[in-house]
Amino acid sequence: MYQVLTPSRSSTLALRHLNYHVRHWGPEQSDLPTLVLLHGWMDVSASYQFTVDALRQSRRIIAPDWRGFGLTTGAPVDHYVFADYLADLDLLLDHYAPGEAIDLVGHSMGGNVAMMYGGVRPERVRKLVNLEGFGLPATRPAQAPTRYAQWIDEIKQLHQGTKELKTYDSADGVARRLMKTNPRLSEDKAQWLAQHWARPNAQGQWEILGDPAHKITSAQLYRADEALAIYERITAPVLAIEASGDSLGQWWNGRYTLDEYHQRLTHVRTCSTAVVQDAGHMLHHDQPEQVAQLIEAFLDAA
Repeated sequence: MYQVLTPSRSSTLALRHLNYHVRHWGPEQSDLPTLVLLHGWMDVSASYQFTVDALRQSRRIIAPDWRGFGLTTGAPVDHYVFADYLADLDLLLDHYAPGEAIDLVGHSMGGNVAMMYGGVRPERVRKLVNLEGFGLPATRPAQAPTRYAQWIDEIKQLHQGTKELKTYDSADGVARRLMKTNPRLSEDKAQWLAQHWARPNAQGQWEILGDPAHKITSAQLYRADEALAIYERITAPVLAIEASGDSLGQWWNGRYTLDEYHQRLTHVRTCSTAVVQDAGHMLHHDQPEQVAQLIEAFLDAA
């Protein structure tokens, strides 16, 4: 199994009727800005362990488990709203980094949260790194009636029990699932991640630490024009890091492309891009050394 170099510590914060789990690495105080790591959809804060281990500098690092993921707990819900991540992050920073302009890194969904937060609270972010947080294809108002109907239908399906997540007989089964989803993931890392990505239930079956309600499609259309208006308010320098494997091409089959994403980034005041070679969407698992090097070079630059 993967051997951790920089162990993490855990804390729990009562926040918005939730018990928010936050992972900490490094010293409790540092002369460097606090580094905040935001994980993606159906992932957990521990996902950043390999990247943290590859960082050269000792600094204060915090990473929450988003609502409905990992070890963050609260009352059951049957859907999630994206705006809640922004409010959760703001309150988390009020507690863990009050009055400080932090360095913010987000992967996938977490990258989208980071970009939105950077425009909504520009004074709170010193530098921002977006790891494959591409946003979504642009929508049209005419799609709204069908989207609302889809949302209602999926809510019904959830309550009927047809959206439950698969369980596994052992942690090894979870690791095999992770390796099937990401063929670049080494077995030692998969075995380690499995211990944090899932846990055994009362029947001894390993359950993914993700609420099935996250599978419900958003009732709200993704408004690209609104996202761009927020991007234009970002004052922090942004580094957009992509994997050499074209995730967008695999997901959207031409309905949303890297060229469109790059065009959206032109609305950010100061933005540079970088590519991690021999990596897929989970680039912080595939090439944590490359990712860590890019992040530190960007954060350290004048």
